[in-house]
Amino acid sequence: MEPVIVTEKLTKKFDDFVAANELTFEVGKGEIFGFLGANGAGKTTAMRMLCGLLKPSSGKATVTGFDIYTQTEQIKKNIGYMSQKFSLYDNLTVKENIRFYGGIYGMRRKEIAVKTDELLSMLQLQGEAKTLVSELPLGWKQKLAFSVSIVHDPSIVFLDEPTGGVDPVTRRQFWDQIYYAADKGVTVFVTTHYMDEAEYCNRVSIMVDGVIAALDSPAALKKQYHSSSMQDVFYQLARNAKRKAD
Repeated sequence: MEPVIVTEKLTKKFDDFVAANELTFEVGKGEIFGFLGANGAGKTTAMRMLCGLLKPSSGKATVTGFDIYTQTEQIKKNIGYMSQKFSLYDNLTVKENIRFYGGIYGMRRKEIAVKTDELLSMLQLQGEAKTLVSELPLGWKQKLAFSVSIVHDPSIVFLDEPTGGVDPVTRRQFWDQIYYAADKGVTVFVTTHYMDEAEYCNRVSIMVDGVIAALDSPAALKKQYHSSSMQDVFYQLARNAKRKAD
Protein backbone atom coordinates (compact mmCIF):
# COMPACT_ATOMS: atom_id res chain seq x y z
CA MET A 1 0.00 0.00 0.00
CA GLU A 2 1.08 3.55 -0.70
CA PRO A 3 2.23 5.05 2.63
CA VAL A 4 0.41 8.18 3.78
CA ILE A 5 2.08 8.37 7.19
CA VAL A 6 5.83 7.81 7.45
CA THR A 7 7.80 8.29 10.66
CA GLU A 8 11.49 7.78 11.35
CA LYS A 9 12.79 7.90 14.94
CA LEU A 10 10.07 10.42 15.84
CA THR A 11 10.76 11.64 19.37
CA LYS A 12 9.20 14.10 21.80
CA LYS A 13 10.86 15.16 25.06
CA PHE A 14 9.51 17.38 27.82
CA ASP A 15 12.67 18.44 29.63
CA ASP A 16 14.18 15.09 30.72
CA PHE A 17 10.99 13.11 30.17
CA VAL A 18 10.82 11.21 26.87
CA ALA A 19 7.11 10.96 26.05
CA ALA A 20 7.59 9.29 22.65
CA ASN A 21 10.89 7.63 21.86
CA GLU A 22 12.15 7.03 18.28
CA LEU A 23 8.84 5.93 16.75
CA THR A 24 9.35 4.41 13.31
CA PHE A 25 6.43 3.07 11.29
CA GLU A 26 4.37 3.55 8.12
CA VAL A 27 0.61 3.57 7.55
CA GLY A 28 -0.79 2.74 4.12
CA LYS A 29 -3.57 4.41 2.16
CA GLY A 30 -6.97 3.00 3.13
CA GLU A 31 -5.54 1.11 6.09
CA ILE A 32 -7.26 0.91 9.47
CA PHE A 33 -4.35 1.34 11.85
CA GLY A 34 -4.89 0.78 15.57
CA PHE A 35 -2.66 2.78 17.89
CA LEU A 36 -2.91 1.22 21.33
CA GLY A 37 -1.37 1.84 24.70
CA ALA A 38 -2.24 2.19 28.37
CA ASN A 39 -2.42 5.59 30.05
CA GLY A 40 1.05 7.09 29.95
CA ALA A 41 2.23 5.06 26.96
CA GLY A 42 2.74 8.16 24.78
CA LYS A 43 0.06 7.56 22.15
CA THR A 44 -1.64 10.93 22.64
CA THR A 45 1.70 12.73 22.29
CA ALA A 46 2.43 10.81 19.09
CA MET A 47 -1.00 11.59 17.62
CA ARG A 48 -0.64 15.29 18.40
CA MET A 49 2.69 15.38 16.55
CA LEU A 50 1.18 13.67 13.51
CA CYS A 51 -1.75 16.11 13.48
CA GLY A 52 0.65 19.07 13.40
CA LEU A 53 -0.34 20.20 16.90
CA LEU A 54 2.93 19.42 18.67
CA LYS A 55 6.46 19.97 17.39
CA PRO A 56 8.75 16.95 17.72
CA SER A 57 12.08 17.12 19.53
CA SER A 58 13.81 15.03 16.86
CA GLY A 59 13.20 12.52 14.11
CA LYS A 60 11.27 12.79 10.85
CA ALA A 61 7.68 12.32 9.72
CA THR A 62 5.38 13.12 6.85
CA VAL A 63 1.59 12.98 6.79
CA THR A 64 -0.07 12.84 3.37
CA GLY A 65 3.32 13.89 1.99
CA PHE A 66 3.64 17.00 4.17
CA ASP A 67 6.43 17.55 6.68
CA ILE A 68 5.27 17.79 10.30
CA TYR A 69 7.88 20.46 11.07
CA THR A 70 7.32 22.91 8.23
CA GLN A 71 3.93 22.10 6.67
CA THR A 72 1.56 21.77 9.62
CA GLU A 73 -1.16 23.93 8.06
CA GLN A 74 -1.26 21.74 4.95
CA ILE A 75 -1.51 18.68 7.20
CA LYS A 76 -4.47 20.15 9.11
CA LYS A 77 -6.33 20.81 5.84
CA ASN A 78 -5.86 17.23 4.66
CA ILE A 79 -6.82 15.31 7.78
CA GLY A 80 -9.95 14.79 9.83
CA TYR A 81 -10.05 14.47 13.61
CA MET A 82 -12.58 13.12 16.09
CA SER A 83 -12.04 13.11 19.83
CA GLN A 84 -13.72 11.06 22.53
CA LYS A 85 -15.96 14.06 23.27
CA PHE A 86 -17.13 14.06 19.61
CA SER A 87 -16.23 17.75 18.98
CA LEU A 88 -19.81 18.75 18.17
CA TYR A 89 -21.56 21.93 19.29
CA ASP A 90 -24.59 21.05 21.41
CA ASN A 91 -26.20 24.46 20.93
CA LEU A 92 -26.23 24.09 17.12
CA THR A 93 -28.62 21.92 15.13
CA VAL A 94 -27.53 18.84 13.22
CA LYS A 95 -27.55 20.76 9.94
CA GLU A 96 -25.75 23.76 11.44
CA ASN A 97 -22.95 21.52 12.76
CA ILE A 98 -22.39 20.00 9.33
CA ARG A 99 -22.35 23.39 7.63
CA PHE A 100 -20.11 24.90 10.32
CA TYR A 101 -17.44 22.23 9.98
CA GLY A 102 -17.64 22.37 6.21
CA GLY A 103 -16.75 26.04 6.47
CA ILE A 104 -13.96 25.38 8.96
CA TYR A 105 -12.43 22.91 6.50
CA GLY A 106 -12.53 25.49 3.73
CA MET A 107 -15.28 23.95 1.59
CA ARG A 108 -17.27 26.14 -0.80
CA ARG A 109 -20.92 26.93 -0.11
CA LYS A 110 -22.22 24.74 -2.93
CA GLU A 111 -20.04 21.85 -1.77
CA ILE A 112 -21.29 22.27 1.79
CA ALA A 113 -24.93 22.28 0.64
CA VAL A 114 -24.49 19.09 -1.39
CA LYS A 115 -22.50 17.34 1.34
CA THR A 116 -25.03 18.34 4.00
CA ASP A 117 -27.86 16.70 2.06
CA GLU A 118 -25.73 13.60 1.46
CA LEU A 119 -24.87 13.17 5.13
CA LEU A 120 -28.40 13.76 6.36
CA SER A 121 -29.64 11.12 3.92
CA MET A 122 -26.87 8.62 4.71
CA LEU A 123 -27.39 8.98 8.47
CA GLN A 124 -31.20 9.02 8.07
CA LEU A 125 -31.34 12.30 9.94
CA GLN A 126 -33.38 14.32 7.44
CA GLY A 127 -36.16 14.63 10.02
CA GLU A 128 -33.68 15.73 12.68
CA ALA A 129 -31.87 18.37 10.60
CA LYS A 130 -33.21 21.19 12.78
CA THR A 131 -32.80 19.31 16.07
CA LEU A 132 -30.20 20.58 18.52
CA VAL A 133 -27.30 18.15 18.84
CA SER A 134 -27.77 18.23 22.63
CA GLU A 135 -31.11 16.44 22.12
CA LEU A 136 -29.66 13.53 20.10
CA PRO A 137 -28.97 10.12 21.66
CA LEU A 138 -25.28 9.44 22.31
CA GLY A 139 -25.00 6.93 19.48
CA TRP A 140 -26.36 9.39 16.92
CA LYS A 141 -24.00 12.09 18.18
CA GLN A 142 -21.11 9.71 17.63
CA LYS A 143 -22.14 8.82 14.09
CA LEU A 144 -22.68 12.48 13.23
CA ALA A 145 -19.31 13.47 14.71
CA PHE A 146 -17.50 10.90 12.59
CA SER A 147 -19.32 12.00 9.45
CA VAL A 148 -18.49 15.63 10.18
CA SER A 149 -14.81 14.76 10.70
CA ILE A 150 -14.62 13.49 7.11
CA VAL A 151 -17.06 15.94 5.51
CA HIS A 152 -14.19 17.47 3.49
CA ASP A 153 -13.02 14.07 2.14
CA PRO A 154 -9.64 14.01 3.93
CA SER A 155 -6.89 11.52 3.13
CA ILE A 156 -6.61 10.51 6.80
CA VAL A 157 -8.93 10.66 9.79
CA PHE A 158 -7.52 10.50 13.32
CA LEU A 159 -9.92 9.00 15.87
CA ASP A 160 -8.92 9.47 19.51
CA GLU A 161 -10.83 6.87 21.56
CA PRO A 162 -14.03 7.66 19.65
CA THR A 163 -16.21 4.94 21.17
CA GLY A 164 -15.67 5.63 24.86
CA GLY A 165 -18.88 5.31 26.86
CA VAL A 166 -20.91 3.87 23.98
CA ASP A 167 -22.81 0.58 24.17
CA PRO A 168 -21.45 -2.47 22.26
CA VAL A 169 -24.19 -2.44 19.57
CA THR A 170 -23.56 1.23 18.73
CA ARG A 171 -19.81 0.63 18.74
CA ARG A 172 -20.28 -2.10 16.15
CA GLN A 173 -22.38 0.22 14.00
CA PHE A 174 -19.72 2.90 14.31
CA TRP A 175 -17.11 0.48 13.01
CA ASP A 176 -19.31 -0.16 10.00
CA GLN A 177 -18.85 3.55 9.23
CA ILE A 178 -15.09 3.16 9.60
CA TYR A 179 -15.04 0.23 7.18
CA TYR A 180 -17.08 2.21 4.68
CA ALA A 181 -14.66 5.15 4.86
CA ALA A 182 -11.64 2.86 4.50
CA ASP A 183 -13.21 1.18 1.47
CA LYS A 184 -13.37 4.64 -0.13
CA GLY A 185 -9.62 5.07 0.44
CA VAL A 186 -9.64 7.04 3.70
CA THR A 187 -6.85 6.01 6.06
CA VAL A 188 -8.11 5.52 9.60
CA PHE A 189 -5.70 6.06 12.51
CA VAL A 190 -7.54 5.09 15.68
CA THR A 191 -6.71 4.86 19.37
CA THR A 192 -8.92 2.72 21.57
CA HIS A 193 -8.85 1.02 24.95
CA TYR A 194 -11.35 -1.63 23.82
CA MET A 195 -9.22 -4.60 22.87
CA ASP A 196 -12.04 -6.22 20.88
CA GLU A 197 -11.84 -3.19 18.56
CA ALA A 198 -8.16 -3.93 17.95
CA GLU A 199 -9.37 -7.07 16.17
CA TYR A 200 -11.11 -4.87 13.58
CA CYS A 201 -7.88 -3.14 12.51
CA ASN A 202 -5.65 -4.19 9.60
CA ARG A 203 -2.60 -3.64 11.78
CA VAL A 204 -2.03 -2.70 15.39
CA SER A 205 0.77 -0.83 17.13
CA ILE A 206 1.09 -1.24 20.90
CA MET A 207 3.03 1.44 22.78
CA VAL A 208 4.56 0.86 26.20
CA ASP A 209 6.44 3.58 28.09
CA GLY A 210 6.97 5.74 25.02
CA VAL A 211 8.17 3.07 22.60
CA ILE A 212 6.45 0.78 20.11
CA ALA A 213 6.59 -2.63 21.76
CA ALA A 214 4.81 -4.49 18.95
CA LEU A 215 3.43 -3.79 15.48
CA ASP A 216 1.67 -6.26 13.20
CA SER A 217 -1.73 -7.60 12.22
CA PRO A 218 -3.93 -8.83 15.10
CA ALA A 219 -3.65 -12.41 13.83
CA ALA A 220 0.15 -12.25 13.67
CA LEU A 221 0.43 -10.69 17.13
CA LYS A 222 -1.81 -13.35 18.68
CA LYS A 223 0.31 -16.04 17.07
CA GLN A 224 3.57 -14.42 18.17
CA TYR A 225 2.43 -14.11 21.79
CA HIS A 226 0.59 -17.46 21.88
CA SER A 227 -2.68 -15.73 22.75
CA SER A 228 -6.29 -16.23 21.80
CA SER A 229 -7.18 -12.54 22.11
CA MET A 230 -5.70 -9.07 21.69
CA GLN A 231 -6.61 -8.43 25.32
CA ASP A 232 -4.07 -11.06 26.38
CA VAL A 233 -1.43 -9.75 23.94
CA PHE A 234 -1.87 -6.26 25.36
CA TYR A 235 -1.64 -7.54 28.93
CA GLN A 236 1.60 -9.39 28.23
CA LEU A 237 3.18 -6.26 26.79
CA ALA A 238 1.79 -3.65 29.15
CA ARG A 239 1.74 -5.42 32.53
CA ASN A 240 5.20 -4.13 33.44
CA ALA A 241 4.66 -0.57 32.23
CA LYS A 242 6.06 2.06 34.59
CA ARG A 243 4.09 5.12 33.51
CA LYS A 244 0.76 6.02 35.05
CA ALA A 245 -0.42 9.09 33.10
CA ASP A 246 -0.23 10.20 29.49
